[in-house]
Amino acid sequence: MLKHLFKLIWNKKKQNSLLIVEILISFMVMFAVFTFGVNSYHNYVKPMGIDYQNVWVINYNNSLQTQNSDSLTLFYEGLLRNIKAMPKVIDAGYASSNVPFSQSHMNSAFMHNGKRIDGVNQFTVDDSYLKVLGAKMLEGRWYNKYDANSKVRISVINNALKEKMFGKGNVVGKSITDYEGKNPIKIIGVINDIKFDGNYQEAAIGMYNRLDTSSYHWLGHILVKVAPDADAAFEGKLSRLVSNTLKNANIEIEHLPNKLTSFNKMTLVPLIILSIVAGFLVINVALGIFGVLWYNINKRRGEIGLRRAIGASGGSVSSQLVNEALILATFSLLIGVFFAVQFPLLNVFDLPAGVYLTAMGLALLFIYGIVFICSLYPGKQAAAIYPAVALHEE
Repeated sequence: MLKHLFKLIWNKKKQNSLLIVEILISFMVMFAVFTFGVNSYHNYVKPMGIDYQNVWVINYNNSLQTQNSDSLTLFYEGLLRNIKAMPKVIDAGYASSNVPFSQSHMNSAFMHNGKRIDGVNQFTVDDSYLKVLGAKMLEGRWYNKYDANSKVRISVINNALKEKMFGKGNVVGKSITDYEGKNPIKIIGVINDIKFDGNYQEAAIGMYNRLDTSSYHWLGHILVKVAPDADAAFEGKLSRLVSNTLKNANIEIEHLPNKLTSFNKMTLVPLIILSIVAGFLVINVALGIFGVLWYNINKRRGEIGLRRAIGASGGSVSSQLVNEALILATFSLLIGVFFAVQFPLLNVFDLPAGVYLTAMGLALLFIYGIVFICSLYPGKQAAAIYPAVALHEE
């Protein structure tokens, strides 16, 4: 029976070629949709790495006329002390522009034992950064005030960078260099991974550098951990404090939970667009299957009537048409799987192989399901053809 079905499909290969291409394109699009979705879910279930609730970001621009680093240091340290002295402020600290969920990135490259790692996120932070965001140290220690007198350059890296550069094992005390193999940097600690790009993005590799006196020339963000009962009235008081201290500066206060919500929506936009495109393709494939099967029924009424006349049941006629559609889909999917399997083999987009394989399986089930559902009704119509009527028409 299977050989007979293959023969029927092969004899009508010109008629079926367009449908095969449609199913192939639909599979590849659904593979892309499911890859995006599976990877997003895979990242979503991972911990955020910080406690972003009740954390605010004060954005400001340096409006001071002085260029003296010592004067700027005294001024901004005084501002930070005044912020921390407010009754509902738990802690606060300066940070570079790439605060969580800010869409700002500062990347660089580093080397270790001849191995170059590109795309390392660079964060400039102060000693309060860890407490403000509630992050955890996995190895070593965080910065303290005595590090200002360090004679060697020191840094804290996240666990993702540690595993990519060193693998497993303790790395505290080891050194890396810049991308030219110069200027050694001693690692004093490893921090847990933080998903700075929202729930649906993987935690990127990162390095945390302690700010120095020159950093106040360009820093423009203060992270503030506030009490849960801090309201709009307190936000107004905080804004006035900063505005009165930084004359003629533009002050804006953002809440990390709101920034996360906005960032997540932006991340999901490509998935929504891709899903809409996939929906149109699936509808076209469904209509194509309906049309092809319906056309086959009308062209093969004599064949179907003869089969019924010699004893074939309505169920066998219906299953034949359904099986033809599934075999037709299999031709397309075999080609599609050949192309899809190249993604994990070539490590395209640097995603885990499990994401691609899961997406491939879901795309196969989805296409087979659509084809099966769309072929049921035409198959049922074929089964309802009476032998005498079909043969009489012939």
